[in-house]
Amino acid sequence: MPDERALKNPYKDYDGTQTLFDAQGNLTASFAGRITHKINDLLTAMEKGLKSADPRDCTGYTGWAGIALLYLHLHGVFGEPSYLQRALDYVSRSLSLTGRWITFLCGDAGPLAIAAVVYHRLQRNQEADECVNRLLQLHQSVVKGVGNLPDELLYGRVGYLYSLVFINQQFGQEKIPMQYIQQICDAVLASGESLAKRNRTQEQSPLMYEWYQEQYVGAAHGLAGIYYFLMQPGFVVGQERLTTLVKPSVDFVCQLKFPSGNYPPCVGDERDLLVHWCHGSPGVMYMLLQAYKVFGVKQYLEDASQCAEVLWQRGLLKKGYGLCHGAAGNAYGFLALFKVTREAKHLYRACMFADWCMNYGKHGCRTPDTPFSLFEGMAGTIYFLADLLQPMRSKFPAFEI
Repeated sequence: MPDERALKNPYKDYDGTQTLFDAQGNLTASFAGRITHKINDLLTAMEKGLKSADPRDCTGYTGWAGIALLYLHLHGVFGEPSYLQRALDYVSRSLSLTGRWITFLCGDAGPLAIAAVVYHRLQRNQEADECVNRLLQLHQSVVKGVGNLPDELLYGRVGYLYSLVFINQQFGQEKIPMQYIQQICDAVLASGESLAKRNRTQEQSPLMYEWYQEQYVGAAHGLAGIYYFLMQPGFVVGQERLTTLVKPSVDFVCQLKFPSGNYPPCVGDERDLLVHWCHGSPGVMYMLLQAYKVFGVKQYLEDASQCAEVLWQRGLLKKGYGLCHGAAGNAYGFLALFKVTREAKHLYRACMFADWCMNYGKHGCRTPDTPFSLFEGMAGTIYFLADLLQPMRSKFPAFEI
């Protein structure tokens, strides 16, 4: 039965004869040149389209902070000063903060973190420090869970946590002391234990999380995204808690796998439908790969490889070319697997998805609600194409560490 949400993959799979990159994973000059040319074309189209974008949307997900993050990334890849200036222009628009949410993608933390990094690169250190201090003013309310704060990535504690990690990575130093990160992870663990006991699921999964009364599985709102962060080195204090709390919870997610290798959007959902970063195997892959790194269990890597097969068969989505639920976001799964295994097949598949993205608009895909934004639209596609120029340094934006 054909997948109604995906278009048929027209590409021949890797057979060892294709020459888009060398043995070290460096793209050929001709393919890299094609990508760079397409990035410039798409940037022109994006800038034109943004003239009609919602001036009030300051978020990373669909608003000005996301465009600023794209230009910050392009500056990092190409070193072009004008990109940093564009990042400053857009992040300046994003600092009309609402106070409603505290996360990188959908709240105040993202604009503040991105602004801090932009100012840092411009050597405007006082302004950078002011943004960092404003970001840290949110810390105690995040730890305490003020306002029934959830734990997931888009609107919860983990989304704030990423903001702190982003600062440290981009500054190249521990600008945010590790204790701040560990305090949030402690709060996430306590929250997960509490819900597992309340729902009486602790025997199956010592940690459990909900978003709007649903136990989501994927990266954006669910278990896989939270466990991915809890398994990062140094985030959880004590190997025992990793072994007794996090690993069995990861194994619980693994048991939800469909025969196809895909995963449900929610615990108890029997429909094998969604192959998105936000819901399904593309987001679960990151949890599996991190579990393999931390615990050394080969089954995690085998499950991640099975996710990649799902992506190859069903990852060119009718929803379009974006990050959250599109071909560019799905392609990052191949890059994540390539970085762990160094198997050429995965980089080749990412290149084929890039070829699909470079034929932007020619496949009859749907137009997103915010067609030029980072997570739904063209900006996210550009971000991925730029990352493909440096595969071993690629990271799914606002998520991958």
